[in-house]
Amino acid sequence: MTEPINPPPRLLMGPGPINADPRVLRAMSAQLVGQYDPAMTGYMNETMELYRGVFRTKNDATLVIDGTSRAGIEAAFVSLIEPGDVVLVPVFGRFGHLLREIAERCQADVRVIEREWGTVFTPAEIEAALVEHKPKLLAIVHGDTSTTVAQPLEELGALAAKHGALLYTDVTASLAGNTFEADAWGIDAVTGGLQKCLAGPSGSSPISLSAKAVDVINSRKSIEAGIRVDGDAVSAQPIRSNYFDLSQILDYWGPKRLNHHTEATSMLYAARECARLLVDEGMENAVERHRMHGTAMVEGLKSLGLVLFGDQSVRMNNVVGVHIPDGLDGDAARSTMLNDFGIEIGTSFGPLAGKVWRIGTMGYNARRDAVLTTLAALEQVLRRGGVAVTAGSGVGAALDFYE
Repeated sequence: MTEPINPPPRLLMGPGPINADPRVLRAMSAQLVGQYDPAMTGYMNETMELYRGVFRTKNDATLVIDGTSRAGIEAAFVSLIEPGDVVLVPVFGRFGHLLREIAERCQADVRVIEREWGTVFTPAEIEAALVEHKPKLLAIVHGDTSTTVAQPLEELGALAAKHGALLYTDVTASLAGNTFEADAWGIDAVTGGLQKCLAGPSGSSPISLSAKAVDVINSRKSIEAGIRVDGDAVSAQPIRSNYFDLSQILDYWGPKRLNHHTEATSMLYAARECARLLVDEGMENAVERHRMHGTAMVEGLKSLGLVLFGDQSVRMNNVVGVHIPDGLDGDAARSTMLNDFGIEIGTSFGPLAGKVWRIGTMGYNARRDAVLTTLAALEQVLRRGGVAVTAGSGVGAALDFYE
C-alpha cells in the first residue's frame, strides 16, 4: 500500500471497459479549476455542444451526469417516473433486467415483455405491448453487451409517441460504434457511458433529453431549501433523489448555474475529450471504423472454428459472442489469455454464463493491431486447450478481410 499504483499492461478486448485513448488520459491530468470559473463553465458549454453531435440531436438538455453509466439511467428514471407510473421494459438481455429493476426501485408499475437472449423485438411486438399496457415510459436497451445484439430503434419513437409514451434508451454499449440518431428516431431520453466505444474511463454518463421529457421533469421541480429564493419551485411530488434530480441538474448546467454539486472536473475533461475526438473523426466514420474492425474480428473467429452466438443480422459492430468449444474450460482459457498474453476477453451472464465468450473491438481498441494480436493469442490458447485449429487461420482471415 506504500507503493504507487502501477497497473499491469493489459489489452482490454472484452465487452468493456476498454483501454482509454491516451489523449483522454492526458486531458484528465489537466489542472483543476473552480466549478464557476469562466473556464470551467466554458468547458461545460463546449461539452454540451459536443455531445449534441455525438447523440445527433439539437436538444438543449444535453450534458453529462457525474457517475458511471448506471448513474445516467438512475437520473433519467427517478426524474421521469413517479410512483405508480406504468413503465414498459422489453427485455432481451441482462441490461433489460437492469432497467426493470431500476424502474421498480422508482416504484413504477413495471410491465415486461421478453425475448430469447440473442434475438430482438419486432416493431409489431413493441406496438402490441404499448397498446396492451399503455405506459408512460417505454424503456429499452439499444445494444445489450450480454447478448451482443442491438435492438433496432428507428420505428420505436414514432410508435411510442402514437401511443402517448416517452421513449428512453440506454446506449452505453452501442453509442459511437453503431448508428444512433436521437432526433431522427424520436428518442425522448438517452443515456450512455464513456468506457466502451467512446474510448474513455467509466465515471461520466452523457445524457440527452427531448423538450417533452424536460417538461415532465420540470413539472416536479423542487429547489432544495438551502439555495431556494423567492419564486423558486417547490413541488408536492418532488423527484425522489437530490443527487440525480435532473430538474436541478439542468439548472446547474444552464444559464442559472444553480449550485447543485461540485463538478467532477477531471471526468468532465475526459467526457469532453471523448466527444471532441469523435466529432473530429465524424460519427459516420467512427461507426464505420467499428464495423470494419469488428467484422475483421468476426471473420478471424469464424476461421478459428468458433461458432457465433445470436442473430447476426442485428449483431453490434463492436462486440461479438462466440460459443465456447465443447470440452474447453472457458474460464481457464480466459485466464490464460490474461496471464500469458495480457489480453482480456469476457464471459457472459445468466443463461449464457460459461457458454459464451464476448470479444469486443471498440473505442481506442477498434484498430487493426488489436484485432490481429487478439486472434493470434486466442489461436494459441485454443490449441493448448486441445481444440483443432489450422495454424494462422484467424489472423489470415482477418488480413484477407482487411485487404
